Amino acid sequence: MTQASPLNIASVPASCPFLDTVVRNWLDRVGGDAHSAGRSGGDSGTILVPGRRVARALMEAFLRVLDGQPALLPAIVSLGDLEQQSLFPMTLDESLPPAVGPVFRLAMLARLILAAPFFTTASGREGGTIDRVWPLAQALAELMDDAERNGVNLHETLPKAVTDDFAGHWQKTLEFLRIVTEAWPAILQEEGRSNIMARQVALIEAQARLWADMPPDYPLWAVGFVDGSAGVATALEAVAALPQGMVVFQGLDCHMDEELWEQLPPTHPQALFHEFLSRAGVKRSDIALWGDVLRPERENLFQYVMLPEAGIARWGQPVGDVTPSGISLLPAADSQQEAQAIALILRDVASQPGRTGALVTPDRGLADRVRAELLRFGIHADDSAGEPLVRTSTAVFLRLIAQAVAARFSPVALLSVLKHPLVALGMSPGRARASARLLERRLLRGPAPQPGLEGLRHALDVLQEAQRTDNGYQADAPDSPERLELFLDKVEEAFRPLLGVAEAAPVPELLAALLETAERLATVEDEGHKADQSRPGSRLWLGEDGGALSRHFVELMSHTGDLPPQPLKVLEGLLTASMAGKTLTGLRGYQGGVELAHPRISIYGVLEARLLAFDTVILGGLNEGVWPPAAESGPWMSRPMRQRVGLPSPERRIGAQAHDFVAAVLASKTVILSHAGRREGSPAVPARWLMRLSAFLEGQQITLPHHPALVWQTMLDMPIGEARPVAPPEPCPPLHLRPRQLSITKLDLLKQDPYAIYARYVLGLRALPPLEEGAEHADYGNIVHAALERMVQQHPSTWPKHAEQTLHRHFDEVLDEAVVNPALASWWRPRLHRIADWVLAQEYWRRVGRLNCTSYTEVPMDYTLRGLPGGEFRIIGRADRIDLWDEPGEAPTGCIFDYKTGKAPENKEVVGGWSSQLVLEAAFLEKGAFEGLPALKTQALTYWQLSGGMTVGEKKPIPGPRSGASLDDLVSPVLEQLRTLLADYDNPSQPYRSQPWAGKTARYSDYTQLARVAEWRLAGGNEE
Repeated sequence: MTQASPLNIASVPASCPFLDTVVRNWLDRVGGDAHSAGRSGGDSGTILVPGRRVARALMEAFLRVLDGQPALLPAIVSLGDLEQQSLFPMTLDESLPPAVGPVFRLAMLARLILAAPFFTTASGREGGTIDRVWPLAQALAELMDDAERNGVNLHETLPKAVTDDFAGHWQKTLEFLRIVTEAWPAILQEEGRSNIMARQVALIEAQARLWADMPPDYPLWAVGFVDGSAGVATALEAVAALPQGMVVFQGLDCHMDEELWEQLPPTHPQALFHEFLSRAGVKRSDIALWGDVLRPERENLFQYVMLPEAGIARWGQPVGDVTPSGISLLPAADSQQEAQAIALILRDVASQPGRTGALVTPDRGLADRVRAELLRFGIHADDSAGEPLVRTSTAVFLRLIAQAVAARFSPVALLSVLKHPLVALGMSPGRARASARLLERRLLRGPAPQPGLEGLRHALDVLQEAQRTDNGYQADAPDSPERLELFLDKVEEAFRPLLGVAEAAPVPELLAALLETAERLATVEDEGHKADQSRPGSRLWLGEDGGALSRHFVELMSHTGDLPPQPLKVLEGLLTASMAGKTLTGLRGYQGGVELAHPRISIYGVLEARLLAFDTVILGGLNEGVWPPAAESGPWMSRPMRQRVGLPSPERRIGAQAHDFVAAVLASKTVILSHAGRREGSPAVPARWLMRLSAFLEGQQITLPHHPALVWQTMLDMPIGEARPVAPPEPCPPLHLRPRQLSITKLDLLKQDPYAIYARYVLGLRALPPLEEGAEHADYGNIVHAALERMVQQHPSTWPKHAEQTLHRHFDEVLDEAVVNPALASWWRPRLHRIADWVLAQEYWRRVGRLNCTSYTEVPMDYTLRGLPGGEFRIIGRADRIDLWDEPGEAPTGCIFDYKTGKAPENKEVVGGWSSQLVLEAAFLEKGAFEGLPALKTQALTYWQLSGGMTVGEKKPIPGPRSGASLDDLVSPVLEQLRTLLADYDNPSQPYRSQPWAGKTARYSDYTQLARVAEWRLAGGNEE
């Protein structure tokens, strides 16, 4: 390539408005003034830019500089759009094959990976599915693009990448990469196609040759390029060599010492410029400088901050004016605080007429958080990244369908589909959602049904049978099981295409079944009838996102037919992987509010923000591993392998982002440098550039100010005026609404947390069981109770000699009948057997034939207290076990047992009246309140604490030997104490307070959040 003339390369200082400076120089050099900007023959010239967003910004710069004056603007072309733009008199060789489609390439690479012997051996059968292979195919495609972008022929260099001293697995990787060097080129040759990047580079290089052979007779400029990869560098050299050509850089440092310039590491902001100038043979002294340095102290500051390691010693020498005016730090505690503070800064900018503000960050998580926080203020930021296709409503709907089928319609997966806004099932969407909520309440809350739709059918049959035995059952009730049966019929019919797919099927067949299922689910009432010619479910494909998704499915189904049959479970992973990287630009989905992006508030990625300037810019996510990114060599090659192949080092990317960072800091008037102390729950390290900046300024005894947005953020949710803590609730319902019946287990709750009684029995609120409720301690306790009940019912007095086998069998039977995860059942079974052995040891006397004791289990109790101010009060309950002892010559007595698989109440709690269930049962037994038992005096109260763990079981008598009280001391006054308690709540002015006694609260409560306990307790709410 001919060496470029010095006059054909220029640089604009980073602190000078780059695009405006380019426009002014274009108008001065091409036309002299705005009115003469047009050329003879109607050809006004061409300006090449790195991307479409820069092209749009440059056009806006022309309009801004011209300020309404008429002019014929030049053609502004993105270098990557040469094939789409018919702007060049370019004659390409007809032998240059067209580019292969991206989906076709990934599908073919996936097929090659699945067939590779190395992959099959390493991954096994389970790994050979398309959802796992598609990301690997994407990584191979990126490797080929990287090589072609940098002019590396992998077919020639890759076999030399591994030497004998490399680890053995790299040799296996090299064998696997024969897909890239042999198999894939053969497919391209057979198809008559070329790689996407290879064709783009070939087009650029062909155009560069054409410019060299036939220089255009119009001005041709290339502005704003940083990364001079193979094809781009060739084009820039060609443009710089043209008589009317010009290459314009941003922020090229022409003042750095030549000694340091020649030692620049690849991570330095100027490294890419050094690479291009060395290739072109151009000296920095020959480069023209356009524009004035607007912030010389800031440029001077960052020239010192970003000195290469060899020049760090100069930090101790006189440095001149390095005042960081207009720069501030935003050291947030975590990503959420960072996002809120950034949103407040942008809101402040938006409130100032005419000012522009932008967040620049490579962290998409931070960008999404900021965008959401801005919506809180009614600001819809212009996000350059757009919306990922995979997160659009229809794409999410399709993925949820695939998840539901793969999960065999587990409650969460099924409801995620049925509650989606697109679901109608031939009804109106409102009726469909109402039916889904009914299905949730009646069948899906609590323990999950058996897997599959047949499990839902079985659960519905059980519900129907239970309701038919209920006297209040009505078949035509809105929530009757019959209505659910019709709804399940519609659900099953909608999912029939996917349910009818074979165990393994071709990918296009899986995708077709998925789409048919989605359309059936989305069909609205009367859709597809004669009066309505639209196809059922057609609303899935409306709008920009529907169109993009439909095109994606057409490509996917067209190119995946050659893949081996795949199981149904791969669908969700395939959809997610295949849509990765596809985005939709524009603002969509806002209803009833501002539908246009704010004209002055933007969110940009690092590449999109290149060359742009704003009044206020926030450089967010300045953490190591984010900005700059981690210097990773990729999944296929180590650093030495990349070096041997000829690929650039991973640090080259850091150098490009370092240039973008410095340019952004210098270009805008006000700059905020933001980083988080923690990201995703883990400690984060500030970016190396921030560390350098802080270290340098500390040596100059200068401190960067912190932006006040962090103070604003702490005040964001603070109340206006005096903050008054919420008071504990004290509801006082009228007497006729207060409960007149309680279970014996709820009487202690009336003491410990009266508000829970109020919420349950006055307001009628019940906590819904969770979806897919797991087997918890309560289930373990139910198994223990049921097994002991069966044993005692069969043998109420004397136990047989084979009692051990019998009791063990009862525990096994009850455990097998319970709906418990097999792994959990295996964990519980030996513990239950240990409990059985402990019980047998306690009941040894039953084997010797002593018949003076008869045991009763699950004995119901019913007692009514009369003479209360509010009238009669009924107490009901059930005792775990009561032993009736009938010794000859003595009055019969009773012993009451309570089984606890958790922690039994402490003696002091029982003596103090806080755990009075067993004592009350003794008092009610003396009153003859237990069904089938006479009035008996209680001789013993005992808790059996049965865990099956290290301490298998423990007997805890009530009262304990050290309590200082007798059983009579506890039982005699308990009914009068209960009467007093109930009489207090017969007073209409007595409130139902929430947890009124400090340290005396129920272990579990469904109403703690409803009572806002955490709020008033934190605020120092009164406790009695």
